[in-house]
Amino acid sequence: MADEYQTYKLGNFKLKSVGEIPDALIAYKTLGDPSLPAIVYPTWYSGSISDNLWLTGSDKTLDPAKYYIIIPALFGNGQSTSPSNTPDLRPFPEVLFYDNVKAQYELVTKHLGVKHARAVLGWSMGAGQTYQWATQYPDFMDLIAPFCGSAKTSLHNQVFLEGVKSALFAAKGTSSAGVSKPDLHTAQYGYSSFTPETTSTGLKALGRVYAGWGFSQAFYREKLYEKVLGYKDLDDFLVNFWEAWACSKNAENMLVMAHTWQAGDVSQQEPYDGDFKKAMQGIKAKALVLPAKTDLYFPPEDSEIEVENMKSGIGELKVFPSIWGHWAGAGPGDSVEDVKWLDDNLREFFAKN
Repeated sequence: MADEYQTYKLGNFKLKSVGEIPDALIAYKTLGDPSLPAIVYPTWYSGSISDNLWLTGSDKTLDPAKYYIIIPALFGNGQSTSPSNTPDLRPFPEVLFYDNVKAQYELVTKHLGVKHARAVLGWSMGAGQTYQWATQYPDFMDLIAPFCGSAKTSLHNQVFLEGVKSALFAAKGTSSAGVSKPDLHTAQYGYSSFTPETTSTGLKALGRVYAGWGFSQAFYREKLYEKVLGYKDLDDFLVNFWEAWACSKNAENMLVMAHTWQAGDVSQQEPYDGDFKKAMQGIKAKALVLPAKTDLYFPPEDSEIEVENMKSGIGELKVFPSIWGHWAGAGPGDSVEDVKWLDDNLREFFAKN
């Protein structure tokens, strides 16, 4: 079954910033035989493990007959340790990409026995984890393919995420204490919980915030939400796509993952000590970096900077020629042309390296 997965016990898992996650679990799914070359394919913001399966299959580059595909879940996604499955852990600790990849490395090496991976790849926050893998464990993989994501969350992206956080904070009568910080009430007085009413209100607002960012201006101009996705009009799309997506999530989970995303920066670890160029120079795996032309979160200009800062011959940049915005590389694979473009480029990249 697509929604089946396993968990690995990490014990009391110490975090990079402060504190720990007691009795931590990382959720994962594997496809293919363990004797095959390994591929690590992490999840994305709000995504479950099954949401990654659209890019796998006998007709795809990520073919389980050719590769041992490992899909680890982010802390906070609802399957790995998250607010939704640890109700007594409040406030939930602040988790970084560093912590997620540290946990994934233990899962992959200690539990699954993989000593080296053919590739690490992922979409959106999965791309952030891909960059984290390549800088945290640079000798572990041959190839990386981050698509529609970044090695360091840009200032503009951090501002967008303030809107996501604030939609939830406002619903329970508080506001953000700042970038990569909790809400003011928690900062000053301690944690306050969501009620069913504030959860519904906050998640609906979060969906509306996301609606202006997930797809591009051209996507809306061409009314692809009607022509391709089948919604009858804009209000139908906002309610039955965006609000429905948001309301299917857990508010606390979304805040945990938003913090991870907002704080993303591969240079904030040894031996880079905040030097972004040094971190990019630390990448040894051949990199195929795939931004989308109309992505409002991760524009191609940011990816160009990343590739330019890599050592000569390491990075290659190709841009999705798509008007689907961030969704060009997205989980459901709604744009058939974009899925084919991505898969074709992955196949070529794997074949020539």
